[in-house]
Amino acid sequence: EILVGTFAKGGRHDVVDAIAAARRAQPAWAATPWKERLAIIRKAGDLISARQMEYAALMAYEVGKTRLEALGEVEEAADLLRYYAQTFEDNKGFDHPMGNLGDSSVHTRSIPRPHGVFAVIAPFNFPMALAAGPTSAALIAGNATVLKPASAGAMSGVMLMEAYRDAGLPAGLFNLVMGPGDTVGRELRENPGIDGIVFTGSSEVGMDLYRTFSTRFPRPCIVEMGGKNPAIVTKKADLEEAAEGIVRSAFGFQGQKCSANSRIYVERPVRDELVRLLVEKTEKLVEIGRAHV
Repeated sequence: EILVGTFAKGGRHDVVDAIAAARRAQPAWAATPWKERLAIIRKAGDLISARQMEYAALMAYEVGKTRLEALGEVEEAADLLRYYAQTFEDNKGFDHPMGNLGDSSVHTRSIPRPHGVFAVIAPFNFPMALAAGPTSAALIAGNATVLKPASAGAMSGVMLMEAYRDAGLPAGLFNLVMGPGDTVGRELRENPGIDGIVFTGSSEVGMDLYRTFSTRFPRPCIVEMGGKNPAIVTKKADLEEAAEGIVRSAFGFQGQKCSANSRIYVERPVRDELVRLLVEKTEKLVEIGRAHV
């Protein structure tokens, strides 16, 4: 019953325009001193934190997260911006002298160079954090970005864009194109103006991207497709606490996340009691769900 927003449905031509804008803006950004780049990204992180309540409420409406999960994700997005900025600063911009073979007239350095334009394809289940992380890392390193949010998470993409814009990020460095994977996503994969890509989503799409993104020459392709995350429960564990943590991890956000607990290694002496507690707690979740219906 709540209209979160009305969004444009982009096509391949919109992606082409976004990539062109990114390529125009990137050289000047790469030439900007890294400390100035960091200041902008940190300010964006502070703005996200300051707007946590508003952003979390919109996220809860948009993708169905609980209040606690939405608040946590918004702050996680801000933390990722601050973390990457701090890591870059701690490593002094990753500009370091290197050794030589003893000739004092020879000086060698390791100096980071941006790739150019990174595409980021974000998932619906962490629509802000998994867009903020890769885009901020790319921007800090001197790249421009094109973000395709999940169709179910478009508002979170807009909120991230607002934070970057209000922090003073120059135009053209963060480009937002909404639309389906078979048009917007395909253009991001096939367009030679994309120098690297980050994807979070299904194994089918991720592996296809991994196999087909680099054709004429190698390009960075980072794909994250979830995992089989284990819990390890020893016979000395607090079984009540272990069961509570497992149930929350496995069924939070209906289990629709890569971080969901999906298997358990338990010492045999406490196996039966742990199973009993897990069944008991899981049945209560079902009862709560029926009560709400």
